[in-house]
Amino acid sequence: MKQGPIVETDVHGLTAEQAVQQIEGLIRKADSGTYRIRVIHGYHRGNQIQRAIYRELGGGLSPRVLRIVGGDNPGITELVLREY
Repeated sequence: MKQGPIVETDVHGLTAEQAVQQIEGLIRKADSGTYRIRVIHGYHRGNQIQRAIYRELGGGLSPRVLRIVGGDNPGITELVLREY
């Protein structure tokens, strides 16, 4: 399945564990054309998911993730898989 350069996923309503599992699946499936995964988690309750993303996938824990950055608003986190 061909993916775009930025893959978006909305994890509203998921637990932090479920959200991380969904994101890990997207990372595994990402093809060479994908350079970012944009996670829409929301702001208030989404902060738990955001912290889990940094804790479970940041700091070199996931070899395909170069870095994690904030999105255009506080309810979005982006995982950079490669430089554009």
